[in-house]
Amino acid sequence: MTEQDLRTVAEAEQQIREVLSRAALAWADNDATAYAAEFTADSDYVAFDGTHVRGREANRALHAGLFEGPLYGTRLEGEIESIRFLTDDVAVAHMTGSVVFAWQSGIPRNRRSRNTWVLHRADGEWKVAAFHNTRVRPLPGDDSPFGRWFATYVRRRTDRARVLTGQS
Repeated sequence: MTEQDLRTVAEAEQQIREVLSRAALAWADNDATAYAAEFTADSDYVAFDGTHVRGREANRALHAGLFEGPLYGTRLEGEIESIRFLTDDVAVAHMTGSVVFAWQSGIPRNRRSRNTWVLHRADGEWKVAAFHNTRVRPLPGDDSPFGRWFATYVRRRTDRARVLTGQS
């Protein structure tokens, strides 16, 4: 990469960071219109509970209800883990964080989420084309009693189902 290419990538990354920052500021203001403005008109939005809305207006309406109800007074906290460019005008950003309520000083451990933001640049402006959010809930490992028990349970049930269906 040339020095100019590196500067161009750095500028694009900074612009993406600004989009994500504006989205977080809009959330902290409980401003559904400003939050949705960071998304493309035909964007996809998948929340941690599986809710899926398509389009900026549906995104705005969803968040207006949330900001008036269960997410009133909340803010977003988190960190950008990575930004990767798929093309000059398409990037994927990964973040880890969560919604934090006004009385909380930080992200509760059991509420940490990881989200994927797909951003598209059109007419020199970056917007979010797709968003997907999921809770961070690792499965228990084989080093835990529950993990070992669950693995044994799954193996026995699977083997039994295979015998009953003639797949063994």
